[in-house]
Amino acid sequence: MAHAHGTSGGAAAAGGLSATPPTPMRPKAPPIKTQGIKTKLAAFIAKHVDWDWSGVWIEPFLGSGAVLLNLQPPRAYAADSCAPVIKFYQALQSREITPAGVEAFLLMEGERLRAGGDAHYYAVRERFNDTGNPLDFLFLSRACFNGLIRFNQKGGFNTPFCKKPARFSRAYITKICNQVKWAGNVIHGKEWEFACADWKVGLDKATQADFVYADPPYAGRYADYYNQWRDTDAQDLAHALRNAPCRFLLSSWIENAYRRNNSLFDWFPNHQIATFSHFYHLGATEELRHEMQEGLVIG
Repeated sequence: MAHAHGTSGGAAAAGGLSATPPTPMRPKAPPIKTQGIKTKLAAFIAKHVDWDWSGVWIEPFLGSGAVLLNLQPPRAYAADSCAPVIKFYQALQSREITPAGVEAFLLMEGERLRAGGDAHYYAVRERFNDTGNPLDFLFLSRACFNGLIRFNQKGGFNTPFCKKPARFSRAYITKICNQVKWAGNVIHGKEWEFACADWKVGLDKATQADFVYADPPYAGRYADYYNQWRDTDAQDLAHALRNAPCRFLLSSWIENAYRRNNSLFDWFPNHQIATFSHFYHLGATEELRHEMQEGLVIG
């Protein structure tokens, strides 16, 4: 499997925004953690972006936002079908969420969790499922079992408690606030649109000047993240990417200790696929936290 060439520069972008975002040699973690988070792969992904950065960066599967936040394109359309993720980043973009606000919220809720344990966690979970408050979502994503963000068929957050009432120490809250501050500083001043939308909406927006980075749920690996992602969905996405008017990258998995994703090579027989091996630390079972060989399809 061949590795593609490195990132290309480009002409200055309109509106005074830099056309060549920095390549993240030491990527930073976003405030939202999701299964399949790409923080450790951000530099690897950036190295394979062959684009002049003059159009719109399109991410139809935003997830944690790790790739977008680390690559920092001047213009972006960032979408996800998971409404809580999009609401969080919209609130950060509008400054409804601030580092100071996050600190005050987590100090208060952390003390309540320390005192109430399971009962308080499940009270916040019920409150979030009623209101969709993005700060409650941040709290739950850090207090749930193994950081596993999962929803039921009705869209309700249903991950159980991590059984750690003292989860929100001062140091941990400071770490989260620093991540929120960094993400906010990256977002502000850029032409980024966050949208709760199906992936097809983003692909339909693509023009020749744009670039698509697709990081869909891995079929057969992350069930019930927000909605089901099946092999037929993955096949539809592959077809859409092959027919897209612009360059693209697609993150997928190639193999782990248990099985191999042969479909990827069937769907992209004439494309380069770069590889990267690493461990995932989020997942409901030990099997999902095993070493994974990632594939990056270069189109």
